[in-house]
Amino acid sequence: MALRIYNTLSGQKEEFQPIEEGEVKMYVCGPTVYDSSHIGHARSVIFFDVVYRYLKGLGLDVTYARNFTDIDDKIINRAEQLGVTAKAVAEKYMDEFHRDMDALHVKRPDLAPLATEHIDDIIALISRLIDKGKAYPVDGDVYFRVTSFDGYGKLSGRKLEDMEAGARIEVDDRKENPFDFALWKAQKPGEPAWESPWGMGRPGWHIECSAMSSRLLGETIDIHGGGKDLIFPHHENEIAQSEAAFDAPFVKYWMHNGFVNINAEKMSKSLGNTTMIKDVLKAYHPEAVRLFLLSNHYRSPIDYNEQAMKEAAGNLDKLYALLRRVSDEFGNLSILRLQSFNNKFGDLFREFCEGMEDDFNSARGTAALFEALRATNRAIDEMTDENAFESKIEIDGLMVDLFKMANILGVLNENPYEYFDAKKDKAGVDATRVEALIQERAEVRKAKNFQRADEIREELTAMGVAIEDGAGGTTWKVMD
Repeated sequence: MALRIYNTLSGQKEEFQPIEEGEVKMYVCGPTVYDSSHIGHARSVIFFDVVYRYLKGLGLDVTYARNFTDIDDKIINRAEQLGVTAKAVAEKYMDEFHRDMDALHVKRPDLAPLATEHIDDIIALISRLIDKGKAYPVDGDVYFRVTSFDGYGKLSGRKLEDMEAGARIEVDDRKENPFDFALWKAQKPGEPAWESPWGMGRPGWHIECSAMSSRLLGETIDIHGGGKDLIFPHHENEIAQSEAAFDAPFVKYWMHNGFVNINAEKMSKSLGNTTMIKDVLKAYHPEAVRLFLLSNHYRSPIDYNEQAMKEAAGNLDKLYALLRRVSDEFGNLSILRLQSFNNKFGDLFREFCEGMEDDFNSARGTAALFEALRATNRAIDEMTDENAFESKIEIDGLMVDLFKMANILGVLNENPYEYFDAKKDKAGVDATRVEALIQERAEVRKAKNFQRADEIREELTAMGVAIEDGAGGTTWKVMD
């Protein structure tokens, strides 16, 4: 199989061929840390976490950088509101971001640069652009000269002349062109600032990523990613300043994830429906959040709503119910987890990979995961004394495939018994009793004692527990 990636720059899928054989350099734009992170941030970070896991699973040497914008107008404004320093605001929300992402089982990137730690690199890059006639200083500010870069607009498909004709931006007579953008901003009273050849000031937003990427990964990198909202102007401007400075392609493959809507509406502060990760995690298990966000292709929008989240939570229950069932029957989960890291795999993992190789189609990937769930439950159901040896081999193979998929999707990290115990504590019901009744019900149904099965359902209902039978087994939840 050959991995194909949809490249925003070309507008089509392309076979992935790293610049250096066996190595991948990937840079993803991280948050501007002035507030809590929302579910849209989670989608981007979780998707690129899966990309990182999959590429490493292919045996590639991946260097993954994801930055923090820790100096910006929004950070300064929040600091003024709170009566603290900009640094204090940035550190507070960086810490919160790490807590959120750790809870979501997101692997830490290899590099997590901060803009404020690369001021010298930023100044050096700006100076290079000025020397080449690509940028110009004005009253302590420095602007990039967009007309000096012939390829401006090639990522977004916008033409500069069309943008100029319909421009609705703040007029600044000091600019040569309305779309010239700030590389360096002169200090205003009370703002944090650094010394530069143009006076005290701070970097503009776009320049930091070009400076940090070139410093840490090189002038040309394999993959650059982020949300679709970054295509213009942020990534367009990154291309202009990087390629103008180094006379080399900046990025080989551009990847952009779609938006998260809230109950079929665009998420925005103006609508008051911004949904923070920390609030989502109070209501749903972090792995259910991952399953939900990976249930659609990354380039498509996805709608966050209660029904979708309940479905994801129920699916996660089914997966952990299978782990518990296999553990009860065979007691070898830890061995199967370890086996999942070797090169052994079966048809379902191959099917999973076919989805992932097609532009990281996680929807196809999760479909294969749940097919492994159903196939394993069927194999256990059909196991007899006569076919026990063959069935055990089949079940081992299916579970190795399932764990290989789960490792890449970032789910099934917990002990299944602890998972259900936590549900018990959160729900305020005796989960041990509930599980015992569900197990008894399965046995009496198999024996065709439907009267007792109905009695057990009624007993569970009286406890405030609803059950649902499915191909993956019986799941339960506390009634609303």
